[in-house]
Formats: sequence, C-alpha cells, structure tokens
Amino acid sequence: MLGSMVPDQFAESIYDIDLEELRELGIKGVITDLDNTLVEWDRIDPTPELQKWIDDLQNEGWKITIVSNNKKKRVRTFSEPTGVSFIHSAKKPLARAFRRATREMGLKKEEVAVVGDQILTDVLGGNRGGYYTILVVPVSETDGWMTKMNRRIEQRIMRKLDDRGVIGGERSNE
Repeated sequence: MLGSMVPDQFAESIYDIDLEELRELGIKGVITDLDNTLVEWDRIDPTPELQKWIDDLQNEGWKITIVSNNKKKRVRTFSEPTGVSFIHSAKKPLARAFRRATREMGLKKEEVAVVGDQILTDVLGGNRGGYYTILVVPVSETDGWMTKMNRRIEQRIMRKLDDRGVIGGERSNE
C-alpha cells in the first residue's frame, strides 16, 4: 500500500519539471491539480509566469487538463481564462476523473503524467490508475481545512518512506 504513495518523480515546482524527459518517456499530456500545485489555494487568477508556462506547453503540442477536487465555480473561474480544460469535484484519489481527462485529451494513460502537491489525492490516484506521477512542493504554506488534515497524514507517510529509503522517486513493492 505504501508503494502506491510514492511518486515517480519529485519536483520543486511545475517549472522544474523536465518536459523533454517526459517526452522521452512517451508522455504527451499533463493532468494537473490546481490549488497549491499551479497557484496558491486562495489565488483567483493565474500568475503571468503560470500563464506563460501553460501557453508554452500548449504551443509545443502538450495536452493539459486541470483535475481538482474543488467546486465548479472555483475551477471554472481559474481555468477558463487560461484556455485549459478542467474537471471539478473530481473526488481524487478515485480514478474516474483521471480516466475522463485522459479520454478528453485523446491520449492513453501511458501518455499522461499526473502532477500535484498531495500524496493522498494526486499521487495515490495517479499511481492507482497507472499514470506517471510527479509530486511538487506546495506553492503556499497555508491550506484549506481539509488539506491541512491530509498534510498531517502525508508527513507521517513521508517519514515512513524516508525511513525505508524509498524517497527519491523509486516506487516500492510494499
């Protein structure tokens, strides 16, 4: 069970993800979380730097879908100006939203990376679905109340992973 919580890759932020490396792995699309992955959980609009990152990805042929557990109004208000499709109320780590995003991008799961800041939603859901997963450091030090609870659990998981020497991107068979 613990192995399903280990991402394939760690990155400081979305801007540190090596897209050429992903291309070499056959990845053509990104399913990304919104809150504390792309922007702070309480930021309404994308930053200019984020909009440039999105534009660059799209111009290079990448497919992108935001998959968020947040409500429709929050995700739509953020996503529509960016030109990125989205799925709200995703109920991550359940697989349904990941499969839907993959289908809507016209890709196979082997061609999609899941990027997020939470082990219990993004990494666990992506790994259970057979996706390549990337864990990023949250962009904000504050969280909504539900995420705060998840972070406490994730801290324990990270300690266990560190104790077992599996932090660093290698999945465990445990």
